[in-house]
This record gives sequence, structure tokens and C-alpha cells, in this order.
Amino acid sequence: MTIPEKMAAVLLTGHGGLEKLVYDTDFPVPTPAEGEVLIRVTACGMNNTDVWVREGAYGTEDDPSAVSTWRRQGNTLTFPRIQGTDTVGHIVGVGAGVDPRRIGERVMVDFSIYNRDDDSLADIDYMGHGRDGGYADYMVLPAENAHVVATDLTDVELATFCCAYLTGERMLERARLVAGERVLVTGASGGVGSAIIQLARARGAIPIAVAGPGKEAAMLEIGAEAVVTRGKGDLAEAVHSASRGQPIDVVADLVGGPLFNDLLKILRPEGRYTTAGAIAGPVVQLDLRTMYLKQLELHGSSQGSRADFRRLVGYIESRKIRPLVGGVYPLSEFHRAQTDFMAKNFVGKLVVVPDQR
Repeated sequence: MTIPEKMAAVLLTGHGGLEKLVYDTDFPVPTPAEGEVLIRVTACGMNNTDVWVREGAYGTEDDPSAVSTWRRQGNTLTFPRIQGTDTVGHIVGVGAGVDPRRIGERVMVDFSIYNRDDDSLADIDYMGHGRDGGYADYMVLPAENAHVVATDLTDVELATFCCAYLTGERMLERARLVAGERVLVTGASGGVGSAIIQLARARGAIPIAVAGPGKEAAMLEIGAEAVVTRGKGDLAEAVHSASRGQPIDVVADLVGGPLFNDLLKILRPEGRYTTAGAIAGPVVQLDLRTMYLKQLELHGSSQGSRADFRRLVGYIESRKIRPLVGGVYPLSEFHRAQTDFMAKNFVGKLVVVPDQR
């Protein structure tokens, strides 16, 4: 196929509101360098990280309210930047050293920039932050990050998995969740939360969801053993009832904020807490006595390793997890898509597609 010189892309031009996201139809199509491929994007899922990076909402270790971007190890974000992690597309060009027979492959992008040869995430970065991502007609990436997935799922469906499910799988891996254990999942109707429910079931564990009013049936339908309605009564009592008095082994928390201490109280002695988000507030109060007297483990988690990604692909190919599409938007209506995303009146993932698709 003929590759155009220009493409449409959503450019993040700085930290701030939606006005910092500019839809540009005259942006240069990137050229793959050595070891890279060029993909024609067909779908790209939306994530909380997109919003927080736009807002500069990550703070610093010295000032939680400071405008700052995602990495603690040194900023790699420059403007303009094309965001978008959960990218699916077709390889249409290759750089030097890449087998040209790869042209035509449909691929799911492992968006992680590992910066190391092992599975350590100590210096992790991601496409859409340290380099351009998939909110565009075309994207270049290392060939090793473009993966063929043996599935008959549509491009939109496949674009619901990578960031949310990879994040969720890493959380459960760090917390060592095993078959038969109970995991309490906060923010369960969102992309990562709904992923964790399915991933817990794939491990043979028992997920209990905490979700907003009106989303209870959807949580049960995707695999939650029981659902606790957020903001309705005492959380500890509600979880005790939902688990039928059985202990909670792991808390997978995506909410933070005022719930934090209640979640530690809910955990059994020697329980494990893991978090990859703080949509209700990143600064929490911790009673260290609860932590040490109950012998608790607290884990911070973000993204996932190469091994986590391989397990995710295996889950997709074996149909142990399924896509949850909460809505589909054309790239030119990105402001509407992100506004709806921030309103959280959906279950699963919102997906953006280039207008011509």
C-alpha cells in the first residue's frame, strides 16, 4: 500500500485541560528506524494514565500537589506528544533489519519501554509518554513490541486488553494471588478493575467487587463472586457479608483516598495489599500499627513485565478473558471520548479509532 506523508493525530501540547489535546490532520507520518515497524492504527484503548499525564497529576516525592508527569526516574515526556497505549494495527512498513514478510501482520502493541534486558520494572517507560503512541493514523515502534495474537476478536475488542489487563496481571502477580484465595477489587467497573476480576478467575481465585451504584449486575456477569456497592453503609461490614465471613487474602486497590485504612482493616493477618491507581485521592493516612500488627504486605505496581505480557496473550488466545467494550469513538471526537471517559458512566474500556476506519 502507498504510505501517505501526512496523517491525523491527537497531540498533547502541554499539561492542562482538554484544550491541550489538539486534533491535527497534517502531522508527518513517522518513518521506521532500524529494528522498527510502521503500523497503520486501527484501534487504541483509553486509560486513566492519559488523563493524569495530561493534567500533570502525578506530583513529586517532595510535593504531592506539584505538576509532574508519570516517571519518578526522570522525565521523558516532551511536547507535542501523541498519547495512546492500547494500540492494535497492521504492519505496513519495516525498518532496516526487520523481515519484510512481517508486512501485513495484525498486531497488538506491547506498549512498555523496558530499558533493561531483564524483567525488572525499575526503569520502565511507555509508548505514549517516552515516545509517541497510538492516537493517530500511524505509529512506529520496535518490532519486538509488535505481537501477533491468534484470535478472531475484532481490532476494537483486542484494543481493550493491553494496558488495563497487563497492569492487573502485574498487580496479582506481585500479590502472589493463587487459586482459592479471595481478592477484593476496588474501582471494579473500570478498565483495570474489570480486568482484575477476569484475571483472578483465570487463576482460580475468588474476586469480590466494589463498584458504584447501578453496576452490580455487570460485575456479577463478568465473574465477580459478589458485589459491594460503593458508598452504601459500612465497607468492612458489607465486605464481611459479601464474603460470607471468609477472610480477604488480597486487596487490589485502584481507588485510594478515604477508603485506604478500611481496606487494610478488611485484610486478614498476613494479607497483601496491591495498588496501581488512586482515582479517589493519592495521599492517604496510614496507621502503621495496623500494618505491622497484622503483618501486612503493601505493594506498589505499574504496567507489567515481558513475562506478564506473555501470560496476557495466552489468556486471550485461550479465551480465559474477554473484551469489555464500553464505547467506540472516532479520533476526531477525542475530546468527547475523554470527557465520557472521565465521567465513568460505563463498564470496561473506551476505544478510539481513526476516522477512516
